Amino acid sequence: MSSSTLVSLPSMEPKDENTLHRFNLNELKRQANVPAKFLWPKVDLVGTEGVFDEPLVDLEGFIKGDEIATAKAIELVRAACTSHGFFQVINHGVDADLIQAAYREIDTVFELPFDRKLGFEQKLGGYAGFSSAHAERFSTNLPWKETFSLGYRGTDSDSALVDYFTSALGHDFENVGRAYQKYCEKMRELSLNIMELLALSLGLDRSYYRKFFEDGTSVMRCNYYPPCKKSDVTFGTGPHCDPNSITLVHQDHVGGLEIFTGDKWLAVPPRQDVFAINIGDTFMAFCNGRYKSCVHRAILNEEKVRRSLVYFVNPKEDVVVRPPEDLVLNSSRVYPDFTWASLFDFANNRYRAGLQTLQDFFPWLSSQPKVVT
Repeated sequence: MSSSTLVSLPSMEPKDENTLHRFNLNELKRQANVPAKFLWPKVDLVGTEGVFDEPLVDLEGFIKGDEIATAKAIELVRAACTSHGFFQVINHGVDADLIQAAYREIDTVFELPFDRKLGFEQKLGGYAGFSSAHAERFSTNLPWKETFSLGYRGTDSDSALVDYFTSALGHDFENVGRAYQKYCEKMRELSLNIMELLALSLGLDRSYYRKFFEDGTSVMRCNYYPPCKKSDVTFGTGPHCDPNSITLVHQDHVGGLEIFTGDKWLAVPPRQDVFAINIGDTFMAFCNGRYKSCVHRAILNEEKVRRSLVYFVNPKEDVVVRPPEDLVLNSSRVYPDFTWASLFDFANNRYRAGLQTLQDFFPWLSSQPKVVT
């Protein structure tokens, strides 16, 4: 399979919330066949051709300031991001008990009756709440998954997520909020460490990228993939690149994450002590295309539930995304300036993020009325 056979999904179709069809995947999983809306094009249904086995990036020495360990981490990150935009980190500082608590607590949300979950359904144009197959946004090529998403800003109060869960679900879910308050705090800390490592790997000052992300609103998404008897004709998540800056992924023991590199799909074996890091479109623009936005997908299991915890890292909404001059010297600008708010609006409300989101974003952006200040 060559990269030219990867296809981009069509633009998002406008939807009326009053006419949406909701899919209860916990009922559909018992059926021998899947609804037509979940069927994907044959060109995308290419099998896995190997296992991703590049070295893990050990963050312990980097976090402690060890120069030799930092140099090794820089070398591995630079090679991975130049090639395919994906690497995995170990000794990242996130406690294993906290990770398991995050899975355990969100399971209580996904186990609620379907009608109850629809009571806090994600709204069109929003990013927080419950979603089944993203059917509130898309009409075809639906992903076989349920998600629960929420926003997190590091400058929020220490009880912001507790308040969110109790207001959406009631006081019985206070412990869920506490677990995710702690988990998101650690994700923010880890993401800022990754931003420093990325800056160093590009020959920049360690703090260059960090300042854009310290007060940004990131999105925490919990994914629940029910078993699917027709896992060969659909996806948990289809082939795409993330439009945000970087994505921190933890997958449970079932696995299913795959990346596209070397003209083939490689399975990423799950490890409970590892976080996977995807470079996204926004960071690709931030570094003038030096690093690639990672093409990835999630496949399904016919017998087992699969879960993952995904933290999408975003800059502050009004940050102008442009590369530093050091990455433009002796070369031209690959992408024009834009704000994260404009790309988020495009990818979340007007388009289905795929393999060429940035390429399709800029013509749309240039067609928008200019704001006079």
